[in-house]
Amino acid sequence: MSSQLDIDAVNRDLGRDPHALVEWALSLDKRPICTTNFRPFEAVILHMVTRVRPDVPIVWMDSGYNTPATYQFADAVSQQLGLNRIIYLPQRTRAHREAVEGPTPGLDDPRHEAFTREVKLEPFERALREMNPGVWFTALRASDTANRARMQPVSLNSDGLVKVAPLLHWNSKALYDYLVDHDLPNNFDYFDPTKGEETRECGLHLQH
Repeated sequence: MSSQLDIDAVNRDLGRDPHALVEWALSLDKRPICTTNFRPFEAVILHMVTRVRPDVPIVWMDSGYNTPATYQFADAVSQQLGLNRIIYLPQRTRAHREAVEGPTPGLDDPRHEAFTREVKLEPFERALREMNPGVWFTALRASDTANRARMQPVSLNSDGLVKVAPLLHWNSKALYDYLVDHDLPNNFDYFDPTKGEETRECGLHLQH
């Protein structure tokens, strides 16, 4: 059920139903993962996926540059939901990198691309190689960036990886209501140094 024709049918029939998308994707005979960065409203997809399959690997590319509140939220929601959390770290610690190269380069700094690759893209590519998933759940939303606004809830990558974004069409109110209904925590003190700006694409979803 992973041909392009089938993917088109799934988007047409289930694209606006996150619960149905999750159940469909988890019914495939493919190894699933769910990536997270523990940003605002992230508890929604973590709850939605693990209530269907509690042991789904929750993959976190921890750049080492998260806010204290994000680390506290990551631990709190992981404990509350009993997440099977797997952390991928850059090859160098933040302390090592800053001792050699200084503070985080700005968006207009030519070194910023290499910084993004080191702290986010390389750990993610390593996670894909080592875990070899067939289904990838992500909490990206159409309102995040112009690139994401053009995406479909389900897509098929060139290597056959089924990428599923159940919450693509949900707005902030729908996400907030879900958190309240299920007594889930939230985190608004979040910052991604690879993006710098909320609507800027970090690159992870441009390549995959």
